[in-house]
Amino acid sequence: MATAKVKAVFACDVKKVWDIVTDLKEYSWRSDIERIEILSGSRFVEYTKDGYATTFTITAKEPLKRWEFDLENTNMRGHWTGIFSWQENGTAIEFTEEVAVKKFFLKPFAGMYLKKQQAAYIADLRQACRDGGDFKN
Repeated sequence: MATAKVKAVFACDVKKVWDIVTDLKEYSWRSDIERIEILSGSRFVEYTKDGYATTFTITAKEPLKRWEFDLENTNMRGHWTGIFSWQENGTAIEFTEEVAVKKFFLKPFAGMYLKKQQAAYIADLRQACRDGGDFKN
């Protein structure tokens, strides 16, 4: 199983960061996503720009604190945990993703893939926070 963890601080209120990350209808800030299809209150599918689908099932949602879901596509299955906390200088996040690959030849690349995906996600989120209004003391 491959695990990747990313931590970052955003000069943005925790409610704003939470709202951006958890809003399944407004995903235009994501550079890697073509569309999101909401299946039910707890299930949704993300489609990449190449049309690749990943299904997500929300397993925990504690507003402004924690969001978790299971994920699965043809190459992997796993779990994602997002922790949100307010700090003096903005919002701290810690996102952890654990996946098991379904195809043995992908195993050596899983960790690198997760890190790359997380870096792009954080860059997109940082831009979305800037576009949505910075935190001011």
